[in-house]
Amino acid sequence: MNSAIHQYRQVNTGEVDFANPHRIVQLLMQRFLEHVAHARGAMEHKEIEQKNEHIKKAIMIAAGLQESLDFEQGGEIAQQLDGLYNYFKIRLTEANLHNDPAMLDEVRDLMVEIKTAWDQVPDKLKQEAAEGA
Repeated sequence: MNSAIHQYRQVNTGEVDFANPHRIVQLLMQRFLEHVAHARGAMEHKEIEQKNEHIKKAIMIAAGLQESLDFEQGGEIAQQLDGLYNYFKIRLTEANLHNDPAMLDEVRDLMVEIKTAWDQVPDKLKQEAAEGA
């Protein structure tokens, strides 16, 4: 989780200081989606430097999310997320190399599905996770 917190602090220092682990993951996922959207816009406008920077940041966030996975408690879900986050890093790199917005859309759509499920975690489970952290 420390790596994930570090990734988020690079972007936003205030909210993360008071956030529980569940909220930190939400913030990271949101920031990931924002970077992918900015990368897509930069790609469309042929702003190579900005595209590279946003894709780099999205890859760093995916790596932070991946490093924060708890395989003991998360079991099969953590393993699946690990594979997806790795896939994100590969596809983002390919999207950058090939200037392919469809690859960015694919990664965005997958992350939206993950984030939607994460956002729907019951408050009771969020509280239990916060107390266990």
